[in-house]
Amino acid sequence: MEYCPKCKCLMFPKGDKLVCQMCGAEKKKSGSSIMVEKQKMKETVVLEKKIDILPKTRVECPKCGHNEAFWILRQTRASDEPETRIYTCVKCEHRWRAY
Repeated sequence: MEYCPKCKCLMFPKGDKLVCQMCGAEKKKSGSSIMVEKQKMKETVVLEKKIDILPKTRVECPKCGHNEAFWILRQTRASDEPETRIYTCVKCEHRWRAY
């Protein structure tokens, strides 16, 4: 890995040069091979109109007052903190969270 001499950000290969994506600085490649690792963004599947397959619980909807909602658990914070409960009202489909 090579870092930009101006702004200290990671430089990426472009042709026979390394280019900083932050400040645009260029540098001649040193060495015979450079490895760049790219991560694909994770894709989240959203259930639309298939909500009836989720588990239900008795909890009051803050919007309409109905007392039944579907729920799911998601890890929205650090792994050492508890998960977030996401509720969807059976009647009005309002969504809210409980931490």
